[in-house]
Amino acid sequence: MTCRNSSALLAFCASLVAASGPLYAKEAEHEAPKSEPAAADEKEAPRHLSDESQLTQGSISAGNHKLAYQAEAGVLVVHLKDPLDDDPPLPAAERSGSPPPPQPPEASMSYVAYFKGDHEDAQRPITFLYNGGPGSSTVWLHMGAFGPKRVLTASDAHSPAAPYRVVDNEYTLLDASDLVFIDAPGTGFGHLRGADKEKAFYGVDQDAHEIANFIVAFLSRHGRWNSPKYLFGESYGTTRSAVLAYVLQSEKALDLNGVILLSQILSFDNSADAPQFNPGVDQPFVLALPTYAATAWYHHKLPDQAASLEPFLAEVEQFALGDYWRALAAGNTLPAERKAEIAAKLHVYTGLPVDYIQRANLRINAGEFEKTLLGSEMTTGRLDSRFAGPTLDPMSKEAEYDPQSAAISSAYVSAFNDYVRKTLRFGDKKIYKEIADIDKVWDYQHQPPGAPSKVPQATNVEPDLAVAMKQNPNLKVQLNGGYFDIATPFFAALYELQQLPIQPSLQGNIETHFYTSGHMVYVHEPDLKALHDNVAAFIGKTH
Repeated sequence: MTCRNSSALLAFCASLVAASGPLYAKEAEHEAPKSEPAAADEKEAPRHLSDESQLTQGSISAGNHKLAYQAEAGVLVVHLKDPLDDDPPLPAAERSGSPPPPQPPEASMSYVAYFKGDHEDAQRPITFLYNGGPGSSTVWLHMGAFGPKRVLTASDAHSPAAPYRVVDNEYTLLDASDLVFIDAPGTGFGHLRGADKEKAFYGVDQDAHEIANFIVAFLSRHGRWNSPKYLFGESYGTTRSAVLAYVLQSEKALDLNGVILLSQILSFDNSADAPQFNPGVDQPFVLALPTYAATAWYHHKLPDQAASLEPFLAEVEQFALGDYWRALAAGNTLPAERKAEIAAKLHVYTGLPVDYIQRANLRINAGEFEKTLLGSEMTTGRLDSRFAGPTLDPMSKEAEYDPQSAAISSAYVSAFNDYVRKTLRFGDKKIYKEIADIDKVWDYQHQPPGAPSKVPQATNVEPDLAVAMKQNPNLKVQLNGGYFDIATPFFAALYELQQLPIQPSLQGNIETHFYTSGHMVYVHEPDLKALHDNVAAFIGKTH
């Protein structure tokens, strides 16, 4: 699930964070009793984080066979650099009254790993999976897509409240690869410690380095350095994967077999969430148009309903890259009669009223489209525009929430909290944070390969993936996307991969698959099956 930088989604992220008791209750249990004052050194000692893990055995019925596995749930502490490289602080008695040095930043990252069979086989592929945000846990991929258990939700409507059904997942990716679901720092059961901890861990580059450190630590502890290795990221997780592939390769000497992208965004200039604040950059309107058209087609809002989706989308894509983009590029020099012609064509492709399109100057952002398509009383989903829900404020200009997020979030979070404690036997007296509040502290500036410093522009990690593919010409990339995803439109993802600064021969290392669902393609069971089959085949032919 995504939580990229948009006002609509920030509201969604805030709505997900449930108040469930004091956030630091676990730490409070370890404080010295007030009646017994601690010694000076003890008062000054930093509260370091520690590793924890719990191993369980499980099995499911997958299709016509039984699949047995080991599950390891835990937290693993990562540092910015090897803590043994630093000398320990002097005892208080030797510091001549000087305070101790600040505690170096560290993060405990929670994870759940699954290994097929009754023992871990180092010859099997291993895939590291994560959702995005930034600031999202990986509960969504875990309980919706590839874990051995999944929660059942409605395909395009609001799911009823608890009790939720958790079933054996016959589409688990465990048949093709061992799996490690990683929660980003500050989410899941993880915590941050140390001086400037948010600055140390919350940012495009910081995030990639900490996940890289997690991966190499995990490989070392489990003896998996010689296993075929894959990254699977969803949404901002695809941004992370591009940087991470480069960091693992250039700083850890670790070549990957494959990078699997679901609901991709590599260049944030292509986001349709708030392009009105970046005038002159019209790509978001162009690249979102096919998704708007798919949404209008799904909800039967087109003046001339096409018989089938994909031929219709091919026609819209041609118009978007041609007449539409040229009209937007003309800016204020576009003749009035030509503007009227383009508005009429946009009405045919989106179902939006012609006068609304003209008043918007041919430029409709994502929130405006979601709020307007179905009239003043209903709002379409952002992550999956097949979903719709009552509009919060009929007088608002843009959508104020995401009906898909509202429809399924409780099922995922509730099911995982029950499953991790009762089945995986981990998390007692801990709080699972599905979303971290990173809005005001996340550093979106990025230092791409070859740049002397971070560049002052919207995040763009296409150079990272391109360099990773050049330095490792055997690296394969798979793109997966949903036609009804307004958050990260499929046509924008395809455009980004076509713009990678790589040799034509390396374009053959990229394969693409699109589905009749949205951002979380796995909420639609036929697409979950297709996603599994495509990813399993990709892993099977790349190791």
